[in-house]
Formats: sequence, C-alpha cells, structure tokens
Amino acid sequence: MSLELQITDTAEAMPEHSIVITNFVNMVYNQLKDSMCRVFPDNVQYRWKLSDDSEKIVIPDVSINCQIKSKKGNCFINAPQFVLEVLSPSTAKYDRTEKMEIYRSEEIPEYWIVDVLKRAIEIYDLDYENQRPKYFLIDTIKDENSDNLHLLHFPHIRIDFQQLFDGVD
Repeated sequence: MSLELQITDTAEAMPEHSIVITNFVNMVYNQLKDSMCRVFPDNVQYRWKLSDDSEKIVIPDVSINCQIKSKKGNCFINAPQFVLEVLSPSTAKYDRTEKMEIYRSEEIPEYWIVDVLKRAIEIYDLDYENQRPKYFLIDTIKDENSDNLHLLHFPHIRIDFQQLFDGVD
C-alpha cells in the first residue's frame, strides 16, 4: 500500500485564508446542527483509493460531510458532499488542477474556489459528460452579484458574501 502525500508550502499562506475558512464554518455550523451533516475546517483528512490503486490523502480547506461515521483511523474514507478551497499563492495551481481532479474523480457534487485577493467565488457543480463526472462552472460570485451566492446542494443553508469576507482587507 502506497500513500501519496502532497506536502504544500504554506509559507505564503495569508491570514485572510484562515479568516475565510473560519467565517464559512461559523456561518454553516449551526445551520447543520440538527442534521446528519457536519461542516469541517482544514483539519480533517480524506483518504481515497485512486484508479491506479494508490491511496491519496487530501485535506480540504472546508468540507461538508453527511457520513461522518465512515472513518478509518483519523481519516474519512467517503467523499464529502461539498468542498471549498481558499487560494493561496503557493496552493492555487494545485487547488485548480490536481486537487480539483481528485475531487472530480471522487464525485464530490459541489466544489468552490475562493480567491481572497479578487474577492471572488467560483462555484462548480458535478455533472456527467459521456458518462464521466465533470465539473461545470455554474457562477463566479463577486460583490456585484453577491446576492446569487448559495450552496447548490444545500439550498436551505444561507451564506452571506460580505460575512464570508468579513475581516479580509
């Protein structure tokens, strides 16, 4: 069994990165309190077997998981229903390519990429093209269309754009 770990240099990580993660988790936590789902910040690991039989461990910045008993050791072995990644200069390429590909192959229904510097949120929805899972960009949310911000697969959860970026200069 081979475990491929991706070590990412976080020296360029900005405090704003953590602020957005904390704000999102704070907004969502109580809204999920009476459900089977939980929101997790960037301290939760997911372990998946890839198509080449290797195993991959990833740590999303934020995830919503509705099968929280599906664990092996300290890792979830199922796919969450939602993942959010906050771009940092050192992780942007990885978040947009390899990590996004892993999430697509695990068929995670909804993927958000938050660009703190541009104050923008890209919302991707998983669908199928030629019977293969593929992410489609549904919307890019900025200040001018911030009223459109919502979780596609958790429509009852309210997300406030200004509150998500609260504390980010």
